[in-house]
Amino acid sequence: MIYEKAATADELKDGEKKKVILENNVILLANLNGTYYALDNKCPHMGGSLADGTLEGTSVVCPRHGTAFDVRTGAVTKNGKLAFISVKTTNARTYPVRVEDGDVLVGIE
Repeated sequence: MIYEKAATADELKDGEKKKVILENNVILLANLNGTYYALDNKCPHMGGSLADGTLEGTSVVCPRHGTAFDVRTGAVTKNGKLAFISVKTTNARTYPVRVEDGDVLVGIE
């Protein structure tokens, strides 16, 4: 696994998120209480950009259909709706993150 620099630690304040592109991976990077998390930016349900969604507590909510994912684990915390019908989706892929010398590094394969 290769760790790539995604941001500097001071770029994202607590409760902020942003989209980063590392190699061919489009990743959502989030800071929760000083801990950084990374997951696929593309919603597994219908491909919405999670970076365009809202961060609510530990979950990011897809702007397309309201599916919510725990940014720490990628687990679905709320299924979205399509025409008032709840739609089940798969968990989002997560990436390992570490901070070294003030840089936020994301592990990619």
